[in-house]
Order: sequence, then C-alpha cells, then structure tokens
Amino acid sequence: MAVNDRFAPGKSMFLPIFFLFIFVSSSTAALVQEQPLVLKYHNGALLRGTVTVNLIWYGKFTPTQRSIIVDFLQSLNPGKTAQPSAASWWKTTEKYKGVAGPSTLAVGKQFIDEKYSMGKSLKNSQLVYLAARGGHAAGAINVVLTAKDVAVAGFCMNRCGTHGSSRGGATRFAYAWVGNSETQCPGYCAWPFHQPLYGPQTPPLVAPNGDVGVDGMVINLATVLAGTVTNPFNNGYFQGPATAPLEAVTACTGVFGSGAYPGYPGSVLTDKTTGASYNAHGLNGRKYLLPAMWDPLTSKCSTLV
Repeated sequence: MAVNDRFAPGKSMFLPIFFLFIFVSSSTAALVQEQPLVLKYHNGALLRGTVTVNLIWYGKFTPTQRSIIVDFLQSLNPGKTAQPSAASWWKTTEKYKGVAGPSTLAVGKQFIDEKYSMGKSLKNSQLVYLAARGGHAAGAINVVLTAKDVAVAGFCMNRCGTHGSSRGGATRFAYAWVGNSETQCPGYCAWPFHQPLYGPQTPPLVAPNGDVGVDGMVINLATVLAGTVTNPFNNGYFQGPATAPLEAVTACTGVFGSGAYPGYPGSVLTDKTTGASYNAHGLNGRKYLLPAMWDPLTSKCSTLV
C-alpha cells in the first residue's frame, strides 16, 4: 500500500487527502449527517506481540538522520517520556482485533548500503530485493529507507512510501519502504513541513528535529508501520479495494491535531525555544509530529492533541 497512494509493491499508502475538496450544490439547503468511518476486518492475520523492525539504509544518511529514525522506533514502546507520547500513539494499534496484548517494536538488524549497489533509480522489484536483506522472519518488518538522491518508481507521483509482503522460501514476510523527499518533493511527502504542491499556500510548520526530509520520513514511516501491523498480508483492516486500500493511518491522511481540514494539519504543540511543531514526545528528548490513526473503538481518526 502506498503512503500517499501517499504508500506498494504490494500496497501503497499515502493518499493526498488533504488536497481533496468536495463541492455540493443544491437548490435546497440540507444537513447531511457524516457517516462514521469504518475499516472492515477481513479476518486475516495481524502482526502481534514484539515485532522486530530491520532497517536497510540505502544511500547516504548522516549519523544524526539515522538516530532520528531509530529513536522514533524505540519511542513507540512504553517508557518514561512526557505526554502526549509516541508510545501512546502506537498503543492505538492494540485496539485492533487480533493484536493480542501489548504490541511492541524492537529495532533489529541494520544494513547500510552507502555505495548504491543497485543504482540511484529503483524499481518496485528492487525494493523487495533490498528488503529481503533483512531476512524472512514471519514476525518482523524489513524497512527500506532510501536517501534523498534516490529515485523510486512512483515516488513523489502517487506515493511517499509503501508496504507489502513477499515470500522467502516457505515464509511470508512483511516489508516497507519510505523515501527521503527533501530534494525531490517536500511539498508532497514532507508536508506540513514544506508548503504543499497544490492548494492553500499556508506557511509550513517547523520540523521538530530540524530536518524536513527526515521528519517527513517519520510521518510516512509511522503510516506504513501502522498499516503493516494492522494489515500485513492484505487481509487485515482496510476500507475500499484491496489494491488501493485505506488503512489505519491513510484513512486519516492530513490530520495531525484537532480542527484539521484540507490544507490545515490541525492544532498542534509548539516548542517555545525552537518554534518547532510536534504532537508527541519521544526518547532522548525527541519530539515528533505523528499522523492521526483510526480508532476501531470509536470509528474515528484519533489525534494526540
């Protein structure tokens, strides 16, 4: 699923919903009651318990950039952080039927490919090949992260990341991909830290970790991870066609705080020192801006603030 699809070889998950405008004309004024959003459960397996996230860094990332991502992943587990926290955001995944008990993420193996072994223009099949470097464990997610100078099929056109599944021998494993859009399409894949490509040109928010591309990657990584855990094999929770589904976060794309509407991310917190926008605290003093996630108990998109 593609993020902004804004996300697949398998599934793409990033629908640019914040650019969607609906106009209704009628000679008679009428009140239309909004129907609750429902993601149907298709009775498939979900990822449960401790899920290992293996990282494949493709291209050049600085140590600081890698630490932002790793700190984010580790922040999704319960810890001594201020509220609202990244861990409380992730806890919503435990409300999905089939996720038994606490759902925790463990950072597993990391592979660094700074020599661009497959070039700087990747096809979907190459993403799956790179993801397989993380192994074929059934309870893991192999995440490919591509640097800002790497082009990926569909990147910046209809997706910012993706997740899906593939087979390694007799085992079916989950994988995901997210790209750094800093130089290619920050207005699409790093919004709201950059002015959008279309729609109202409102001032961008200040990235909480000072890196528009990587802070945008955090948003998209959060999206694919939630989608992978709740719909890893295309028969979990989603709405619409399986080839282009709305999932846990893509059903709420463009919403980060209360009062959000197309082109406006909603009311979020502001760091008094840096002016950065965020809605979640993480480990090591990190702050993150995380997208709304659909809550199966309320059938609504839930935000932290």
